[in-house]
Amino acid sequence: MKQARSGFTIIEVLVAVTVLAVGVVALAGSAGAVTRMIGRGKIDTRAAQLAIQKVDSLRLVAYSTTPRCTALATGGPATTDRVTLSWTVAANGTGRDVNVSASYATGRGTHTEALTTYIEC
Repeated sequence: MKQARSGFTIIEVLVAVTVLAVGVVALAGSAGAVTRMIGRGKIDTRAAQLAIQKVDSLRLVAYSTTPRCTALATGGPATTDRVTLSWTVAANGTGRDVNVSASYATGRGTHTEALTTYIEC
C-alpha cells in the first residue's frame, strides 16, 4: 500500500510567493500615490482657505469705507505659506467683481486656484 503525501510542492510554493510579491509591490506603489495625493490635497485646501480669507478682507475693506467700495484695489502678489495670492477688482454696475488667484508650486509646475465673487456696494 502507498503512503499518502501531504504538503505543497515546490512549484506551488513558488507560485504563491510570486503572487504575494506582486501584491506587495502593488501595495507599496499605491501607498506612494496616496501620500502624494494627501500632500496635494493639503496645499489645495490651504490655497482655497487663503483665497477665501482674502475675499473676506476685501469685503471688509469695501464695507468700511464711505461711500462703499472706494478703497478696493487690485493687488498682489502676496506670498503666504508657499501660496501666492493676487487679486483683481473691477467695477460692475453698483458693485465690484473680485477675482482672487492662489498659485503654488507642484512637482509638475505651478497650479492655480481661482475664486470669483461679487461685492455689492
